[in-house]
Amino acid sequence: MEIQQWREFLIPYEQAVQELVIKFQNIIREYTSLGQYSPIEQVNGRVKKISSILEKVDKKNMELSDVEERIEDIAGVRIICQFVEDIGTVVDLIRGRQDMEIIAEINYVAHKKASGYRSYHIIVKYPVQTVFGRRIVKAEIQIRTLAMNFWATIEHSLRYKYQGGLPQDVQDRLQKAAEAAYHIDREMSSIRSEIIDAQEAFKEKSNLVGDILSNIENIYLGSEKIAMREAQAELFELIRENNLDKMRSFGARIDDVAQHHGVQSLSDF
Repeated sequence: MEIQQWREFLIPYEQAVQELVIKFQNIIREYTSLGQYSPIEQVNGRVKKISSILEKVDKKNMELSDVEERIEDIAGVRIICQFVEDIGTVVDLIRGRQDMEIIAEINYVAHKKASGYRSYHIIVKYPVQTVFGRRIVKAEIQIRTLAMNFWATIEHSLRYKYQGGLPQDVQDRLQKAAEAAYHIDREMSSIRSEIIDAQEAFKEKSNLVGDILSNIENIYLGSEKIAMREAQAELFELIRENNLDKMRSFGARIDDVAQHHGVQSLSDF
C-alpha cells in the first residue's frame, strides 16, 4: 500500500480510539459527579504506526490483505487503575456495554506471561461512522494497574532497544522487577479502603474550601470587606486544624448567609 492508502486505512481506527477514550473518560467524570470512587484512574489510546504494523506482518508471515482481520491491536486503548480489584470492575463495565462487542478476553493478571507481564486484554469490535459509511474495526483494550503499567512501559522500551533479544541478565532483572511490582499491588490492596477514604476526604476538603471561598466573596463584595476578611481568616484557621466536620459546619453557615443575601450557593447548581 502507498502512504495515502495507509492513511485512509487507518482513519476508522483513529476515530475508534478517539471515541473510546472519550467514553471511558466520561465514566470517570460520571463517578466523580456522583461523588463516588472511580475504578478508572486514567485512559489513553493510540493507533499502531505503519512501521509497527509492517513489522507484525513480517513476524506473522501474513499478507497485507490479512491485516484488518488478523491484527487486533491496530487501535489500542489503555485503562489504568489504582488497584488490582478495580480491574475486574472495569471488565464488568465493558461487558455490560451495548456499544461494543467483546470477541476475546485474555487474563494476564491471573496468568502472567513468562516475562512477568501482567495486564487484562479485551478485544472488541467497535462500529464507527465515517464519510464512506459504517465501519466495524477491532480494538484492543488493556486494563492494568499503575505498577503494572510502569513495568510494562520499561519492558517495552528495553525490548525496542534490543530488538526483542534481551540479554539474560536483563530478563532476570525484569522478572524480579515484575514480582516487586506485583507485591506493591498486593500491599496497596491490603490498605485499599484506607487509601480511598483518604483520597475522598482530600477531594471533599478541596471542593468544600473552593465553594466556601466563592460564597464568601459573593456575599461580602463591596462594603463588607472587613467581614469578608474575618470569614476568610476563620476558614484558613479551620484548614490549619484539618477538621473536616468543623469545615462542613462552617460551610453550612456560609450557605445560610448566602441564601439570606440572595446569593445562589454553588451547592445549588
